[in-house]
Formats: sequence, structure tokens, C-alpha cells
Amino acid sequence: MAASLDHDALQARIAELVTALRKGQPDAKATLTALCTGDAGAPARDALDAAMKGELLETRWEIEDILEATTPKKAAPPKPAEPEPPPAPPDPNRPLTAADLDMVYDDPRGLMLHKSKVGDRWFATQIDPRTGQPQTFELHPSEVQQLKAQLKGSPYWLLGAGV
Repeated sequence: MAASLDHDALQARIAELVTALRKGQPDAKATLTALCTGDAGAPARDALDAAMKGELLETRWEIEDILEATTPKKAAPPKPAEPEPPPAPPDPNRPLTAADLDMVYDDPRGLMLHKSKVGDRWFATQIDPRTGQPQTFELHPSEVQQLKAQLKGSPYWLLGAGV
């Protein structure tokens, strides 16, 4: 029974403050805001929301401002994880590395032939006579055919190279 008296007293207090708000008394808005954020915040906001329905538009706006300012904000729902974009296809123009090549011919006298793992590009590696360092360069398709014909039957073709 005491809870209903508290509820009735709360509604009477809110009706009194809404009347003061309607009359333009500046402390009425501050008192309503304090009441809606206090211990009885949720019931006070509910009673204020119910009292607002029969008021003039200007008074309703004031009450809506109070309700908006005193209503606890809901936590934003977690954003769903965005699917990862598919990996970009490899750039066909990027420089090749040793990992991109398979050795198909290895002559101990200094000639090595490599074929790209993807596509049909061929590379030759030879010792540069001026520097003594290995030098790799890409072969033109006609050069590849000529080398294959020239080296046919050579024991230095690697088994399983698919040539």
C-alpha cells in the first residue's frame, strides 16, 4: 500500500512541476530533470511521459527534452564482423622471385633454365664472363624453342620438370 502512495505522491509532484513548467517557471525544468535522474528515475520518467500527452506543444517539447536528457542510453549493438574481402589476385606484372621458378635444366658448365610455375615464361641463368656472377634473363618464346631443339637429348634436363 505504501508503494502506491509513493507512486501517487510522485504523480502529484510531477503534475505540480508540469504546471509550473507550463507557467514558465525556470526551476521547474531543473527540478523535473533531477527527479527523473534520481532514485525514482524510471517511474518518474514514465509518469512524466504519461503527463505529457495532454499538454500544449511547447510544454511537450520541454518534457521531451527532459526525457531525452535523463533516459539512459542503450549500448550500441556490436557491429557484425564484416567479411574479409577475398585476396587480390596476384599481379601478373610483379617481379618474379626464385620461389616463382622451377629449374628444368642444370648444366654444370654454367647454363641453367627455369620455367615459371604460373604461365609459360622461361628464364636462363648464365655466368657473366666480365663479373663472374650469375645473370638471369627472360627468354623469348622463339629462343625457348631453339634451346629445346639444341639441348634435346642432353643429360642435364631435370627429371619431373615436365619438359
